[in-house]
Amino acid sequence: MDYKEKIPTENEGLSYIQTKRTHYIPVKIKFVLSHLFAILWTVISVILSIPWVKDLSEIVTLPLALFIITGIAYIPGYMNAFLVVSLIFDRQPSFKNENPSKDITILIAARNEAENIGNTLVYIAKQDYSGHIKVFVIDNGSSDETSSVALSYGENLNLDVTVINEKKPGKFNALNTALKYVTTDLVITLDADTLLHPSAVRFLIARIESAPKDVCAVAGSVLVRNSRENIMTKIQEWDYFLGIASIKRLQGLYQGTLVAQGAFSVYKTDCVRVIGGWPDAIGEDIVLTWNLLKHNWRTYFEPLAVAFTNVPNTLRIFARQRSRWARGMIEALKTTKPWQQPSTYTKYLTGINLLIPYLDLAYTFFWLPGLILAYFGFFWIVGPATLLVLPLTFISYSVLYTYQKYVFRKLNLKVRKNVAGFLLFMLCYQMIMSPVSVWGYTQEVFRLKRVWK
Repeated sequence: MDYKEKIPTENEGLSYIQTKRTHYIPVKIKFVLSHLFAILWTVISVILSIPWVKDLSEIVTLPLALFIITGIAYIPGYMNAFLVVSLIFDRQPSFKNENPSKDITILIAARNEAENIGNTLVYIAKQDYSGHIKVFVIDNGSSDETSSVALSYGENLNLDVTVINEKKPGKFNALNTALKYVTTDLVITLDADTLLHPSAVRFLIARIESAPKDVCAVAGSVLVRNSRENIMTKIQEWDYFLGIASIKRLQGLYQGTLVAQGAFSVYKTDCVRVIGGWPDAIGEDIVLTWNLLKHNWRTYFEPLAVAFTNVPNTLRIFARQRSRWARGMIEALKTTKPWQQPSTYTKYLTGINLLIPYLDLAYTFFWLPGLILAYFGFFWIVGPATLLVLPLTFISYSVLYTYQKYVFRKLNLKVRKNVAGFLLFMLCYQMIMSPVSVWGYTQEVFRLKRVWK
């Protein structure tokens, strides 16, 4: 995310002081209360939508009318209501030790990244982490100077960098090859074009070191680095800042962050080895995380561990990326069924993903045509009742924005204004996302060729 950054001086530091809480609400109670509110909201929505159901059923039959309205209004409303209350309840626990010093390893899978790898290593060298950082750059069949650039920067930065060559294509192959050489208890994966905030590693390690012993991974907070490039990146700025972050906070609250993303996350090395490393999947980080959860381990999210990545700057590249993510979710569902998860929370969180394809299909094939009909005065599908979802969406993003501003103050970062991107994100983003996701599901169903970039 394109932010104005003020690097803190040595005397300023970065404290993470929690406000005192007079009352502690157990996670179980938060889970129940959030559901009660979501159910209440859904019941009200159903009552208010009865005239809408009757009108639409006269056109498409009652079963189809319920199928459509459930997909574009009832379930999205329920999910947004659950998200809102959960975010209100969410409070990050304090660190036991804000300055850990454990030796760690960072894995960077790189293919033709000569242009980016040097800058990525520069930001690793700037970390205020007191432990030793060992960096493995895995050259995954590059045809450029990725290896020599990485070695040169490592030497100039006095950074412990080793290049491993893995000719067999696939990020999972690169990471699994490097895993054999890891000797530290904790291993971080980082994308070759992702830049770390100076305290990113420190906060990420502090979170996993402060967490219960059964926490096997912590996802960092990945934000947009190139948001000023064009309107496509401006829109994605808000998706990462609000949309993705809100989902990760929700999942982290219920101790099951569903994607410890490969772009920037930390894992317990032994846990990754127990499950056989990264799987042969287009969404290798999604499947890996679900496999970890299936072993009755937990995964957390740390909003203070911030990294900045370049996002797609064209619709074509964006469509490839997000269809790949959608396909990765289907791979995870096929590999690890929600009912196989040992925790009630992860059963629920992964189970929600069973509904996502239905919601994307409903949005693509009913809501979008209904929007066109509404433009011509036919409010059969899209009408006043569908607007019930908007207030909850706005409230959830408002709550998350408050949290994010707090995080940014702690990190001495400033959010740049991006009004146009925000409006387009709120009003139009789903119009792009759902059809792209449907295409990803289709690719997986018909086992089409995998395309990473």
